[in-house]
Amino acid sequence: MTRILAIANQKGGVGKTTTALNLGLMLASKCRVLLIDLDPQASLTACLGLDPYRQERSSYSLLMYDKMTLARVLRPLRPGLALIPGSVDLQTASIKLLQENHSLGRLRMVLRDSRVPFDYVLIDTPPGLNVLTVTGLLAADEVIIPAQCNHTAILGVRAVQDVTFRIRENMGNPDLKVRGVLPTFYDDDALYSPQILAELQALLPGQVFKVRIPYDVNVADAPHTGKAVVDYAPQSPGAVAYRQLADEIVVD
Repeated sequence: MTRILAIANQKGGVGKTTTALNLGLMLASKCRVLLIDLDPQASLTACLGLDPYRQERSSYSLLMYDKMTLARVLRPLRPGLALIPGSVDLQTASIKLLQENHSLGRLRMVLRDSRVPFDYVLIDTPPGLNVLTVTGLLAADEVIIPAQCNHTAILGVRAVQDVTFRIRENMGNPDLKVRGVLPTFYDDDALYSPQILAELQALLPGQVFKVRIPYDVNVADAPHTGKAVVDYAPQSPGAVAYRQLADEIVVD
């Protein structure tokens, strides 16, 4: 059965796209994985070597055109991995989805009606809790919340929890749940990282992933080479952490 996970946080710069990319690549070494880019910045699409300005069919196409199918939009990238790319058109999607009365459950319907087999679908949502993020959460079974280990971590997590609750209770996705909060940019040597992690674990018992994504310069350097960190520096701390995250998710 396909597991659909949205990666979301109100804040930008917490590692959503990095997590979608590296987790997707690690899972694709074991399973069939589909990545979906819902972010108007289309960073996931660019990281995978595609130009967001040159996508004739994209996630925008799926959201806006009722007859568009998953098979017509997805792009196979490597064995076990495919992408529904983002495009610059997504910049206007939030407005059109509301003004033109498009269903926010369109992505959910397309994924569930598709006959293209995947074990995992990972949805990279934009920063903020806007219409595109809600669209991704409506389509998902589970939410991963990357949380940078700094003083604003709790605020971002609570915002996603609140939206998840509202979608579950009032918007037609009663089974949506938070799979876990993923600590990112963790630094053992910093004064604040262990403290923030302890606060997250105390406030959210059982909801924080065991793995911590460390602050690792290789993670920042990898996109400049056109690679994910799991390809660029597979033995680096960041790559090892994403491998552990994939293992933690697979054993569920």
